[in-house]
Amino acid sequence: MIPHAPEGRTEAASALRGHALAQSAKSLVVEARPTKRTCRYVLAVVPGDRRVDLGRIAELAGGRRAGFATRGTAERLAGSVSGSIIPFSFHPELELIVDEDLLRNEVLYFNAARLDLSMALPTEDYVRMARPRTARISEAPTG
Repeated sequence: MIPHAPEGRTEAASALRGHALAQSAKSLVVEARPTKRTCRYVLAVVPGDRRVDLGRIAELAGGRRAGFATRGTAERLAGSVSGSIIPFSFHPELELIVDEDLLRNEVLYFNAARLDLSMALPTEDYVRMARPRTARISEAPTG
C-alpha cells in the first residue's frame, strides 16, 4: 500500500508513487452498443501512458460503437469514485478486459479505490486474482 496526496489523474498519481507511467493500470468504464437498444459495459484497463482504443472495445464487445460511460454509471459499476477505479470487476454487468501490453510489467500500480491510497501488485498475482480477458485495447503511447 502506498499512501499519497489525493490524486486521481494517472500521470500525477504515478509521479507521487515514483514509478514509470507505463506501469500504471489505468481503469476506465466503457459503454459498448451491440445494437441501438442494447448496452454492454467494459472495464478497460490500459497502461497509464496510453489511451483506450474505443473502436477495438466496440469490436470485442460485439458492438457497432463505444464511448466512455457517464461518471455516475462508471462509479456505480466500479464501486468507487472516478480516478480511483481499481482494475478488478466485482459487478456482473462489468466485463474486465486488460490490454496485453500492461501485463508485460512485473508490477502494476493503481489507486486502491481511494484517491489518497495506491497499491503495488505483482502482475502475476493480479492475473491470478482478476482472471482478465486480455487483448490489444490501447492506442500508441501518449506524449
